[in-house]
Amino acid sequence: MNDTMVTLVGNAATAVEHRLTAAGVPVARFRLATRVRRYDRTRECWADGETSFYTVRSWRGLADNVAASVAVGEPLVVQGRLRVREGEQPPERGGQRWFSAEVDAVAIGHDLARGTAAFRRVTRPRTEPLPPQSGPPPSETSDGALPGAGPASDVPDPVQEQSG
Repeated sequence: MNDTMVTLVGNAATAVEHRLTAAGVPVARFRLATRVRRYDRTRECWADGETSFYTVRSWRGLADNVAASVAVGEPLVVQGRLRVREGEQPPERGGQRWFSAEVDAVAIGHDLARGTAAFRRVTRPRTEPLPPQSGPPPSETSDGALPGAGPASDVPDPVQEQSG
């Protein structure tokens, strides 16, 4: 299957719509506005070109994170699969043909060329069962550490890092 992968740089043009499908899968949707800037040699300055709008969809964990992180007007970088849809309005609405560019996102982030962001890792409960263990479980040393794990002081305690 040949997917057309695109990377878009623009601004969130609408608020994120976050919902669950009938099967309980999270999905988020918003519109992204992109605008080309070109150098106008006759006026000797930069000029804005036309604005293009894309519908961006994300699924599952990405959808949850987008809903919690993206607001209208924020600069974004979106990578995903491009789909172009077409249709026709009913005769009572003019009967005109329409086209829509949509992106099924695989990655979305803030454009750090235009601002700063702070990353926060999301921890979600594991939903799939752990694979069965084969062989005997590893034995612990007298201090409770697994063999070859090194001293316990090498591993930072996340509780201490967040509280201090």
